[in-house]
Amino acid sequence: MSPALVWFRHDLRLADNPALTAAISSGRPIIPVFILDDALFQGGASRWWLHQSLASLSQTIPLILRRGDSETILVHLAESHDVAEIHAARAYEPAMRALDKRVDAALKERGIKFHRHLSNSLFAPEAVRTKTGGYFGVYTPFSRCCFDLGVPDILLPPPANVTRAQNIPSETLESFALLPTKPDWAGGMRAEWQPGEAGAQKRLHAFLAQPVRNYDEGRNIPGITGTSKLSPHLHWGEISPRAVWLAAQKSGGAGLNTFLKELLWREFSISLLWQHETLATQPIRPEFANFPWEDEDNKYFAWTRSQTGIPIVDAGMRELWQTGWMHNRVRMITASFLVKHLLIPWQRGADWFMDTLVDADEAANSGSWQWVAGCGADAAPYFRIFNPVLQGLKFDPEGAYVRRYVPELARLPDKFIHNPWEADPVTLLSAGVTLGETYPRPIIGLSEGRDKALAAYERMKNE
Repeated sequence: MSPALVWFRHDLRLADNPALTAAISSGRPIIPVFILDDALFQGGASRWWLHQSLASLSQTIPLILRRGDSETILVHLAESHDVAEIHAARAYEPAMRALDKRVDAALKERGIKFHRHLSNSLFAPEAVRTKTGGYFGVYTPFSRCCFDLGVPDILLPPPANVTRAQNIPSETLESFALLPTKPDWAGGMRAEWQPGEAGAQKRLHAFLAQPVRNYDEGRNIPGITGTSKLSPHLHWGEISPRAVWLAAQKSGGAGLNTFLKELLWREFSISLLWQHETLATQPIRPEFANFPWEDEDNKYFAWTRSQTGIPIVDAGMRELWQTGWMHNRVRMITASFLVKHLLIPWQRGADWFMDTLVDADEAANSGSWQWVAGCGADAAPYFRIFNPVLQGLKFDPEGAYVRRYVPELARLPDKFIHNPWEADPVTLLSAGVTLGETYPRPIIGLSEGRDKALAAYERMKNE
């Protein structure tokens, strides 16, 4: 019997995997394939995660690895092994959508069916529409529509066994060269994460070990483990969003609705990318195309190197570099500081995050940066400017987060942990802090940065 090919991409799991289940249900031998198309899988932290996730998946399914142009490789495999049909998860990134169209056309010419399955989102983007048939540009009515649609209480079990087609060579995972060499910057990520389906299940169970009763408040406190930290597992498809949704519903708790709404923010981001293929590069609000950015390299590099002199910002950027992840509240603070106080284009910040995040998702990353920059759908107004000191005092009042990632300030009292430049010389001396030496002075005054941001916004409006 002619085999069915399963094209793994961002669905690196066995459980609740519609593409894999459909292929096995056909009764055909299976060709499970992952193709490293370098144009599609970029970002240093992402590639580190991908290596670990593929290694994990290869322990549970006889995965065939190939590297190169996806269309060329798929057509070659289909023709050389008499493939009857190809199954894959639906993709939403513009580059992958374009690739899928090319693959579909090439396979149709050869009489091969190409099936794409809803796998990495709760809803198909085209299914969540307004009453007039349009797409949503505001989150709240979008989320209401999703709740009304509902999530089916159905999870596909992992396959009991996979009959793989024989005599198909595979490249080695090591040949992909996804891991850093020298210097090895991935030590913090290895300590923090367990990529793969088992790691995703472990993370979910740990989060739900207690009902989601404290999520409303805990998700905003970066110094504690108050979030699920499931975002990289969801991004790589090591767990389905439906499995997370249903497990959370079963767990219950006062914070349940807030957590489900966070999952729907992910869906909203997918919808925005579906509507706006240039989401990663062009503002949704066209007037922001002429925003008068200053875009100074020295300030941008200070931000990337955690040397802004603003403790909560530097702590967030260090957490990102060390672990490949940043607390969501701090993502907003660091992003706001870059685009508003420093007047650096949001695209540069988004590019840095895409390179350093293990959950570097084009939809969520681009949509969130546009939200902070005030130029996206349902965006925070540009003139609403986070004060990072006040944010730190509110959400990290004892400085636990800053002390963890900016240890050179650890001996400062709570009163000055977020604003060391206001401490008196005796306090600084007793804490072992010398501003400008052991820790930088702020690269911009917060009032000065705010005034410049508001002035730039006014210039844009008046052009």
